[in-house]
Amino acid sequence: MKTILSILIPIRTSVDDYMLPCINKKLFGIDCMGCGFQRAFSLLLKGDFIAAFQMYPAIYTLLLLGLFLIAGLFVKFKYSEKIKIGLVILNLLIIVVSYIIKINQ
Repeated sequence: MKTILSILIPIRTSVDDYMLPCINKKLFGIDCMGCGFQRAFSLLLKGDFIAAFQMYPAIYTLLLLGLFLIAGLFVKFKYSEKIKIGLVILNLLIIVVSYIIKINQ
């Protein structure tokens, strides 16, 4: 018998229930450079930091870039443009190198 509380409060779902499929993988059968980010973020939310890094090595630098961009909306940093460019280049390097390693395994 269902209680009123169980009807009013929806069933608890996890982040995994809302993950988007990779269109590149569905169409061509190969991973894209972003494959693994959602799963790594989910692992990060669950507190599995090492597995998150192993799933998608750029997870931490991408989060750092995102936090810096959000903070930049509220705080004026002296070298913000140089920091942004540096973080973007760092992320691109990590993503490309980890992708090359992944496809060659």
